[in-house]
Amino acid sequence: MKRQPKSHRTFSTAFKLEKVELLESRKISVRELCEIYGVSESAVYKWKKKYSKLDTSERIVIEKISEEKKNIELMYRIKELEQIIGKKQIELDYYKTAIDELSAESGEDILKKFKPK
Repeated sequence: MKRQPKSHRTFSTAFKLEKVELLESRKISVRELCEIYGVSESAVYKWKKKYSKLDTSERIVIEKISEEKKNIELMYRIKELEQIIGKKQIELDYYKTAIDELSAESGEDILKKFKPK
């Protein structure tokens, strides 16, 4: 089976500008653009570099301040819950020791005797 020669396509500057604007507004992803128009990812990234209105040294921060605040609040909540679990574990150990001592003192297995059915 013979391979078909690759066709050389040229896209207009207006086309490239339009696609870069779509990418910057996040209406389309690079992968989707490549699949729709049959363009390589490297070509799309070259278009972005050449026609982007954003400064190349400028970075877009996706995480907002509110997200940071939310993360801090969640970490504080985790800390509170860990403290509660620690207290409950101490209580559980205390009751287990008390039952063991009572069982040893009475000579009966208290846990087995009073276990709910």
